Amino acid sequence: MLQDRIDVFQDMISDLTEDAQNDAKGSAGDKHETALSMMHLEQEKLNHKLKEILEQKTILDKIDASQAHKKVALGSMVQANGMTLFLSAALPKLIIEDKSIFALSPQSPLGSKLMGNEQGFSFDMNGKSYTIESVS
Repeated sequence: MLQDRIDVFQDMISDLTEDAQNDAKGSAGDKHETALSMMHLEQEKLNHKLKEILEQKTILDKIDASQAHKKVALGSMVQANGMTLFLSAALPKLIIEDKSIFALSPQSPLGSKLMGNEQGFSFDMNGKSYTIESVS
C-alpha cells in the first residue's frame, strides 16, 4: 500500500517537473511566472508528503514479522477491547481476511500507553478503560 502511494507521488512530481519545463519553453510574462510558482508550490507539497510516506516505509521495513512479542513493541499485534492494533506506523485502517486492523505509531497517544506493557495491563485514556487481551 505504501509502495503504491510512493509510486503515485513520484509520478505526480515527475509530471509537474515535466510540465514546468515544457511551460518554460513557450511562455513569458507575469501569467507564466505565476503558473510556474504555483507548480513549484504544488511540487513542494508533494515532496513533503512523499518524505512522510518514505519515513513510514522505513519504519515498516525495520519490523521483523517472525518475531513473537511478550511485551508491546514495534511490530506487535495487540488485542485490546476487541480491537486488533498493529504497532508500526500510523496508516489507514487495514482489512485483512475480513478483519479490521488499526496500525498505530508507537508515538501516538494510544501507542505510547501500550508500549512496553503485556497481556492483562489496563489503563484509562480519554475516559475509556482499555485492557490488553493479547500480544503477539
